[in-house]
Amino acid sequence: MKKKQLILGMFSVLIIVVLAACGESQEDGSSTAQNNEVNDDSQTENAASSNEDSHSSMDPSSSGKIPDGLTDAENPQYPSDSEAVINTNHMEGMDGAVATIDGAYDTTVYTVTYTPTTGGDEVEDHKWVIHEEIENAQDKPYEKGDEVVLNATHMEGMDEAAATIDSAENTTVYMVSYIDTETEEKVSNHKWVT
Repeated sequence: MKKKQLILGMFSVLIIVVLAACGESQEDGSSTAQNNEVNDDSQTENAASSNEDSHSSMDPSSSGKIPDGLTDAENPQYPSDSEAVINTNHMEGMDGAVATIDGAYDTTVYTVTYTPTTGGDEVEDHKWVIHEEIENAQDKPYEKGDEVVLNATHMEGMDEAAATIDSAENTTVYMVSYIDTETEEKVSNHKWVT
């Protein structure tokens, strides 16, 4: 009887943990008192959550080298060397982190779906690829449904992968450095946050 009660007790705890994890929700991107938040709210919470899983092979840091043709933003909301709170969950450990702005650039930013050149499952709605990271990019921005070849290394198997544009937006993108809120490791020159 005690063994049965122990198993039922363990099962109950497991259910509570699972329900608690499922019940967590992301608050809407409201501004802080200083209005210093970088917010990626262009997709639904569910899409962002599934996208978070697809970033497991992503190296959040980069060398900081920017693609050819990318130009500094003339009057960004968050200038270089300023700080802002990241308000997005497209990667674990990012939401709520205080970021230093390493660069601000005006460009067209895309979410893309592609199959990694290294094999594996298709990656859907990857945030973000910029216009200058598309191989032999045309002058005008691409539109939803356009087929392109990526020239980006954010994730293993991304470079030279065929991709479909899921969304496009002309905006300012930021390269940021921050401390991961989960691992407490420094992330340097992360590409890209909008």
